[in-house]
Amino acid sequence: MDTTQVALVTSFFGWCTIFNVSLLILSTISICLMKEQITVLHNKLFGVKETTLLLAYFKYLAYYKLAIIVFNIVPYISLKIII
Repeated sequence: MDTTQVALVTSFFGWCTIFNVSLLILSTISICLMKEQITVLHNKLFGVKETTLLLAYFKYLAYYKLAIIVFNIVPYISLKIII
């Protein structure tokens, strides 16, 4: 792989990181500010109890953050180091 290809892949991971972190922030703000409305909606749609939903929201945010770190941020930093 030459330098331009590495730069292109680095740019790709950088943009992926920006999009995914933005979505994570939007999801976190939505869940924090509209917890009642979202919980009622999901309860009606899926019939899941409120306590279970709150745990599911927390797990979603935690797993999504971990996935962003592993699949976006770490490759981006690694590629920045080798350029």
